[in-house]
Amino acid sequence: MKGTLYLIPCPISDETAPWDVLPAANKAVMDGLDYFIVENTRTARRFLSKAGVARPIDELEFRELNEHTAAGREVEELIAPLLAGRSAGVISEAGVPGVADPGALAVEACHRHGIRVVPLTGPSSIVLAMMASGLNGQSFAFNGYLPVKPPERAQAIRRLERRARSEGQSQMFIEAPYRNAKLMEQLLQVLAPATRLTLAMDLTAPGEFIATRTVEEWRRSRLPEMQKRPAIFIVG
Repeated sequence: MKGTLYLIPCPISDETAPWDVLPAANKAVMDGLDYFIVENTRTARRFLSKAGVARPIDELEFRELNEHTAAGREVEELIAPLLAGRSAGVISEAGVPGVADPGALAVEACHRHGIRVVPLTGPSSIVLAMMASGLNGQSFAFNGYLPVKPPERAQAIRRLERRARSEGQSQMFIEAPYRNAKLMEQLLQVLAPATRLTLAMDLTAPGEFIATRTVEEWRRSRLPEMQKRPAIFIVG
């Protein structure tokens, strides 16, 4: 009999205690596992320790699946224990695994091999930002990261704005903390004054910030500190 792959959410912020944002039912699943496929071993160990899992951390096995993992043979090796009957948990760096996260490679491989995949409930920055934006939650698209180079990024911003206008579809994207301020600066330069823009940062953390304003209103307002804070942007 094959094992089961459990997708285990963790807090979005290091400042948030696990059981403040996770359902208690997740713990029974976590307590029953001794094999974890993780984006970062150190982060995963710290999360499981804070969560108070039943087994000693040093008795658990961790294998990394991240941006450096090549699809194909390396992923097949990660799921080999599941084919032999051992269950595993996938843990992202933050939030839910499999969404904007390399854990999707393990999920895809498990589906190909007929291994059961079980997603557990937990905080998703994408869903939380959309919920709190006031923009169209009936139709929205998550676009991941925009291009890094300013000319290409400006083209992408204009394309997403046109789509938001023509289809009425909210356009969501994320950025690395150290590039947040530059992206916000370019958004305010490129987008039309009447376009609505949501900025969401530090979701579920004590310093949570969520605001939706027109670009013109953003231009007149004092921007929050953004250099060290993960952020989600939504154009609508």
